[in-house]
Amino acid sequence: MFDYFYNEALRKLVLGFGNLFNNIYVGKYNSAGTLLDKNRVPLTYSPKAKFIRRIQEVSTISDAVRTRITLPRLGFEMVGLNYDPTRKANKLRETKKDYPNGTSIFNYAEVPYLVNFGLYAFSRSIDENLQMVEQIISQFTPEFVISMNFNEINRQVNVPIILTSTGISELYEGSFEEPRTITTTFSFMAKSYIYGR
Repeated sequence: MFDYFYNEALRKLVLGFGNLFNNIYVGKYNSAGTLLDKNRVPLTYSPKAKFIRRIQEVSTISDAVRTRITLPRLGFEMVGLNYDPTRKANKLRETKKDYPNGTSIFNYAEVPYLVNFGLYAFSRSIDENLQMVEQIISQFTPEFVISMNFNEINRQVNVPIILTSTGISELYEGSFEEPRTITTTFSFMAKSYIYGR
């Protein structure tokens, strides 16, 4: 019953979720409101607490060189999995794929799961943060559907990703010499599936 297999369903979902935010940009404007330059915001898979620690602490490259993390920056992580009984199908239902040479493969019904993600936008100025927020929340009404190829049988599976909440906060503790950090936290829920053999 418990033979080894790995469909990479969760790994592919994490990659698909991350790809949604690969092309977020922050622009620099002059006093007349003309766009001078725009830069792509780096995206990393990392917990929020790790980012906050890296922002607050100065890292040491060598005895003479000390650096801080560059902002703006985006980070995301998978924060939880919950079984979704509302989308449960008959577990004996088979999905089959036939090959031209006469062979076929099949798997039984997928298991529905709600996968929770956190996305974090870090910046030094409120304007940079609001630029990222606008580009993200405008795409979710409140969901955005991505098409996933989970395995050889289950291709082009639509996975709705729902924006469930957004919160903006400013890191204000510390001395006046400490740099300002504005953080926006987005919570998402993906209605995905886990596939068996």
